[in-house]
Amino acid sequence: MKSVFITRKIPEIGIKMLRDKGYEVDISPHDRPLTKAELISFLHDKPYDAVLTLLNDIVDTEVLDAATSVKIFANYTIGYDNFDVEQGKKRNFFMTNAPGGGANRVAEHTWALILSLTCRVVEGDQFMRQGKYIGWDPMLFPGIKITGKTLGLIGAGNIGTEVARIGSMGFGMRVVYSDIKRNEKIESLHNATYWPKIDDVLKQADIVSLHTPLTTETKHLINKDRLAIMKPGAYLINTSRGGVVDESALFDALKGGKIKGAGLDVYENEPVLTPGLTELPNVVLTPHIASASMDSREDMARIAVENIIDALEGRVPRNLVYKV
Repeated sequence: MKSVFITRKIPEIGIKMLRDKGYEVDISPHDRPLTKAELISFLHDKPYDAVLTLLNDIVDTEVLDAATSVKIFANYTIGYDNFDVEQGKKRNFFMTNAPGGGANRVAEHTWALILSLTCRVVEGDQFMRQGKYIGWDPMLFPGIKITGKTLGLIGAGNIGTEVARIGSMGFGMRVVYSDIKRNEKIESLHNATYWPKIDDVLKQADIVSLHTPLTTETKHLINKDRLAIMKPGAYLINTSRGGVVDESALFDALKGGKIKGAGLDVYENEPVLTPGLTELPNVVLTPHIASASMDSREDMARIAVENIIDALEGRVPRNLVYKV
């Protein structure tokens, strides 16, 4: 009987799919991220055929060394920066992610952050809860109108394309984007303009939204120099990966008024935040929940499990994170 280890409980639909295939399924008893030592210990205890991982699970050479019987590490997440992909490929492990699972939900959350900032929702909510409201005031918490403004996307995959759709069709925004390759869909459907250089997008955009994976090339993609070339009234939104932004440089830019505000769902050193970030009134923070709906969570479980079933039934998984 083939066996699968799941590093933390996922929606039941995924577990049922594996058991319906006749696989033995073990789930970590700890309702928290595993340490690397704990993951290695589980791999030593039993010859698993597959491991379903979460984004907190670092799969590096030490973990791969312990996975002597494992055929596939299947990430329950869109990203895969927790994988040492080069070593995984070199050692003939399948490594997969769950693209598409939660993409629409992440786009919706991106817009929740944009609207919270531009409408000053969080500040207004705190103002009300503190009992400071004494009546209508024409100068109270003025925001900005986003209709007709320029939306800049760094990354134009499934999520970026959906963010563009909402911006262009819902708010009549002009869309500019940069990516490693052009996206004909976003250009034809949403009249988006492609700019090969990221800096050209940053200089134009009133709202910059990040939708790129975390790689060695994208680490601190948004740094002090790039924050400096953004419009003083611009907003930065990050629902991709925390390490894409130099958080200390962002704090300085926000505090010094170099940019207008930021909406963050991911952080450079999760779960630790850069000191002082929570004290700034021009930043909205959410706890890495952009893909958090039951529909999207179940979709991610289904995709991750389909990758495992492919591998254990002798097929190349449909969502490999490297080219074969």
